[in-house]
Amino acid sequence: MRRRGVPAALVAMLLAGAAACDSGSEPGKKATASRSATAGGDTAPTRAPRPEADPEKVPRTAAQARRLVQDVLAEPEHFGPGTVKATPYESDPARWTVLAEDCAWRTEGLPEDVLATRTRYFEIPAAGGKGAMEVSATVTVHRTTLDAAWEQARMLEEAVGCPEQTLRAGERLTGLTSLALAYGEGANETSDDALSERGECVSDSRGRPYPYTWDQSTFGPVVVGVSVCAGEKTVAGDVATMSVKPLVMMMQRAQDAIAREDPGDAGDAGDGSPGTKEGD
Repeated sequence: MRRRGVPAALVAMLLAGAAACDSGSEPGKKATASRSATAGGDTAPTRAPRPEADPEKVPRTAAQARRLVQDVLAEPEHFGPGTVKATPYESDPARWTVLAEDCAWRTEGLPEDVLATRTRYFEIPAAGGKGAMEVSATVTVHRTTLDAAWEQARMLEEAVGCPEQTLRAGERLTGLTSLALAYGEGANETSDDALSERGECVSDSRGRPYPYTWDQSTFGPVVVGVSVCAGEKTVAGDVATMSVKPLVMMMQRAQDAIAREDPGDAGDAGDGSPGTKEGD
């Protein structure tokens, strides 16, 4: 599989989204202001062609999707020096987590719209006066692009309906807020949709609330996500920055695997976009 450099636009988009989420500002307003400023100048910047998933490369079977998940998932080194595998290291590939009505996360069998999914768990040991951190990376391959979009929509609703969530016994998230940037909004010119969730993580074993972040992006039917639960003396801005590199890397791997070699124009994909339910 070939590798390209990390796209600066995706890094900028993720950091901008993190800052907006932390400050409570609305990303739509920032995007509008940016476009207005451009309109007043002599020339508008040229947008790169929009990356598009290739229907011939998109996984159609569970076996194909599992191979893609394995190729895309981050490894310990992507979270920085000293990062180690947690125990357990990988989730059960036959199950995934869902948020129940009582705002508690539970695992259940894969739904019909998911071909494959897996999460890897890592630990960053305490160093430099800062406490240990718990991080994870997740890749999910849906049957269609529309199914991936619905996963993004559900995540936005979850932060609104359940600003406090129970991960498992003795571990919970609090004060959750989220925002999304569709392709073309803000600096998002790489993923179909990007979502950032911010809050605090609390556990009986680790003590008081620490900064928490979950960043998630989609490309075609592929959803990639990274979570970071910080430790002592780590600020929210550092946590948001920490999730960028592994998320960008996984998005790049997904695009390397299933993107068209010659993407179309920068307009909307429309009804003919790969993976929509029409005609499946």
